[in-house]
Amino acid sequence: MDSLEDSRSQKDYSSRRRSRSPTTDSEEEERRRRRRRRERDSDRESTRSDRRDDRRDDRSRTTRDKYEDKERHRRRSRSPEPHSRRRDEDRDSKYRRRERSRDRKRKREDDDQPSRDAENALGRRQAGPLPSQASSFQQNQDPSSTALVSAADEAVQEKQKPNLGQTGILAAASNAVTQADGTSIVLKYHEPPEARKPPAKDDWKLFVFKGADIVETIELSTRSCWLIGRELSVVDLAAEHPSISKQHAVIQFRYIEKTNEFGDKLGRVRPYLIDLESANGTSLNKEEIAPSRYVELRDKDMVQFGHSTREYVLMLPPKV
Repeated sequence: MDSLEDSRSQKDYSSRRRSRSPTTDSEEEERRRRRRRRERDSDRESTRSDRRDDRRDDRSRTTRDKYEDKERHRRRSRSPEPHSRRRDEDRDSKYRRRERSRDRKRKREDDDQPSRDAENALGRRQAGPLPSQASSFQQNQDPSSTALVSAADEAVQEKQKPNLGQTGILAAASNAVTQADGTSIVLKYHEPPEARKPPAKDDWKLFVFKGADIVETIELSTRSCWLIGRELSVVDLAAEHPSISKQHAVIQFRYIEKTNEFGDKLGRVRPYLIDLESANGTSLNKEEIAPSRYVELRDKDMVQFGHSTREYVLMLPPKV
């Protein structure tokens, strides 16, 4: 009987298990999952609340500490003892400093007293040079002889200082021309560093006109500098009119570099005219030029010196 009952119960249990649908199992699982999620959320909430409480406790603790520090500082500042002690110490140090400065001043006055006595005995202090070493030793040994020593020092004159300036003697000697009779003539002009002879392609000529006639033709390209004047022993181009100075003017060929619009440097040798501060001046194309200043000459320019009627025309050969 028992075995029959057991077999029936097992059959009933297996039939019940078979009769349970899969939807029921999934609902059971969902319920468990929700329960676990609620438990986790509750744990997180409890942890956050604990942290908030800890932060609140820390803030209250720091606020309390600050308040206690302020109270401590206020109590300390109200106590009269340290301030009074500090004031007393400051007053004592001030008195000590004054006493020290008075002592130093008194000692300085005592040290300066012998020197003041010596100055009163000598009169006013000498404005000349300092006494020599021997006289200083003599003063220390015998104070009564200081007056004699100072008089001797006044008698000594100062040494002449060396003059390191330019005298101009060497420049005059290098620019001087010695004549046969032994006399020398100082040149008023010397060539600049940019002096050059003109190239062979630029065959400059100077035509000397007297009225409508050509008196002389000068080949300027043979040299870089032409000195014009009445001093026959030094000039390169003689001009004998009385209104012309001994060293009147110079025609100088110079190498000048110019920059074009593209930034390229172009150099050419060009003729320039300079007046050597002559008495009656120099004219270029009927206009007087400034003395001691270079003026560029161009083709067919006409130059006149002083009041001479001769015309000096500068020309280049025509290009073929």
